[in-house]
Amino acid sequence: MEKQRLNIQGMDCTNCAMTIKKVMEKQGAQDVSVSFTTGEAAFVYEKKDISGIVDSISKLGYTVIPENHGHSHGEGFFKLKTLLIICSVLTAPLLFHMFAADDSILNNPYFQLILSTPVFLIGFFHFGKSAWGSVRVLLPNMDVLIFIGVSSAYFYSLVGTFFLSKGHHHQYLFFETAASIVTLVLLGNWIEHLAVKRTTGAIEELSKLQKVKAKVFNGLMSKEAFSIKNADELKIGDIVLVSEGEQIPMDGLISEGECWVDESMISGESVPVLKKKGDQVIGGTLCKESSVKITINRIGRDTTLQQIIQLVKSAQENQPNIQRLGDKVSAVFVPVVLGVSLLTFLITYFFAAKGMEVSIMNSIAVLVISCPCAMGLATPTAVMVGVGKAAKLGILIRGGSTIEMLSEVKYIVFDKTGTLTTGNFKIKKITTHNSSPEAFIHNILFSLEIRSAHPIAKSICKELSSASTLLEMQNIKEIKGVGISGTYDNKEYKIISGNAAGEIDLLENDICIASVFIEDELKQDVLSSMQWLKKNGIEPVLLSGDKKEKCEALAKEIGISIIYSEQKPEDKLRVIDELNAKGKVAMVGDGINDAPALAKAYVGISLGGATDVAKQSANIILLNNKSLKQITEVVALCKITLKTIKQNLFWALFYNVLAIPVAAFGLLMPIFAALAMAFSDVIVIGNSLRIKSKTLN
Repeated sequence: MEKQRLNIQGMDCTNCAMTIKKVMEKQGAQDVSVSFTTGEAAFVYEKKDISGIVDSISKLGYTVIPENHGHSHGEGFFKLKTLLIICSVLTAPLLFHMFAADDSILNNPYFQLILSTPVFLIGFFHFGKSAWGSVRVLLPNMDVLIFIGVSSAYFYSLVGTFFLSKGHHHQYLFFETAASIVTLVLLGNWIEHLAVKRTTGAIEELSKLQKVKAKVFNGLMSKEAFSIKNADELKIGDIVLVSEGEQIPMDGLISEGECWVDESMISGESVPVLKKKGDQVIGGTLCKESSVKITINRIGRDTTLQQIIQLVKSAQENQPNIQRLGDKVSAVFVPVVLGVSLLTFLITYFFAAKGMEVSIMNSIAVLVISCPCAMGLATPTAVMVGVGKAAKLGILIRGGSTIEMLSEVKYIVFDKTGTLTTGNFKIKKITTHNSSPEAFIHNILFSLEIRSAHPIAKSICKELSSASTLLEMQNIKEIKGVGISGTYDNKEYKIISGNAAGEIDLLENDICIASVFIEDELKQDVLSSMQWLKKNGIEPVLLSGDKKEKCEALAKEIGISIIYSEQKPEDKLRVIDELNAKGKVAMVGDGINDAPALAKAYVGISLGGATDVAKQSANIILLNNKSLKQITEVVALCKITLKTIKQNLFWALFYNVLAIPVAAFGLLMPIFAALAMAFSDVIVIGNSLRIKSKTLN
């Protein structure tokens, strides 16, 4: 069964997400993940009809929107901002009453009642909806604490207003406390929503890449050559014209023309790529020069960009172990705080004999200061920022748990061809063994190799083409695994493998007349990447099916000391098992030939082009296939993100452990407790946002 998704509006904090998750599980949903940061719920449900799940979420007071209808935070922001403005205007005069004379209207209990009642009602319904829903599923959230605290202050003040004699009112009036708590918590929620929106900025930036217009070719019989459509209206088979400086609207194949394409927003590769007729192009990338016609071959969820966006969105569905710890603490936190608040009241009133006023204020302060939202936000915000930054660098991370896993690896195993090297062979030198002119040797080599389908032959032809002449050779024969032969001027010429690694010999009538020494071209940043890994406590390992001499030569050149050569696929699995026994192993391969090894490793990293995003064997997909710099970037980013998660959790726990006793002993007034609680979440989110500015090398 595939995962289904719903967009949910109205969540105020991570505890709201936990409440929704609990309700969905009671309805029979499995593998449920509810993200406060993205406003999405992902789940598996065996029935086609999900109306029961939707109804149960709606009864909690949240708005459910089907996935294909999109999701907008605008309405939620507008509603929250409107409520905040109303509450702020009404609360401000109440805060000034302490500076006014006793006979001032600001100290009139009925005037305070008139101002505070609308604020209380806003808080009653805003927080009460979520609080009641969480209590119904036996998972009380932060809004329960706020609701009880605000209600206690308000109704205690009502008693003082209507049931006490004139002159004693001021000792029992805490209308400003009730109103200020509502206002400050709303302020915190509003700032929190704004900050959380910034953590999902990568998703929004990627989504904007496909919000473009497309010029669709109408056909030869049409009066109008092109019509303008939105990118999401395109169909498979549509032919679109993309001019210089325009974004490619959707994935497709170039059917006419050629152009340079800037793919940096998808792959992280800053150098434009030349695309010719028949080449695949990616929606959202930029046409830098010339104009081309493109035949659309992928739309909707099948496009590269949508797959990237979905990977970023689903990063939180697979939670790190450290997040599960935070969730468990948050789940029991509210009941514990309620108990501490009650205990604070009893001790203060009966044992410390501080009176009803002080006892209630201390217990309210405990309720308000103890918001566990910071703990719930500690991991999701950091994961979202980290995964979002990775996506903008052309690095796709499957699941938040991968961040924690990659941070633990001690070995990174590299395949050779296509991973450490490009697979393009370069001529190192050509040595002649007789008096034949060098130009003639080049012509024979070029004329034979151009008839061969071998990858090495193609690379040699590419290097010799500019300075060689194609000769008319006869009796061309290619023998797989041996070489190629042909006759010219009544002489037989053969190209076969030489004695040394990387040597190819040219024979004339079975006599060696020249030796060509070739080398596989290294990818960019290989040497610096190996040095960085070693410096950061990770041992690079070469694991290849290639010959021992070639592997040892390459390993010596780039500084790898652990080498496994001439390994068959089953041998590679055994090697990874052996290394796993010593420490966690990440495997880097092309995602096709190395699929079993990628799946076997603790973390599988696939190197490939953007069309490989659907590979299921890897935890991480690197879209830039020209450089190994992304290896160091993803390792550094995962370490930074995990460190940030630990910092966030430490702050959240430290804040609550320190603040609760302070409030219980009466050293923190409820109004300041509300202010501190509101900004504790912002501190955690702000720390997560720092990941964006961190340097990775």
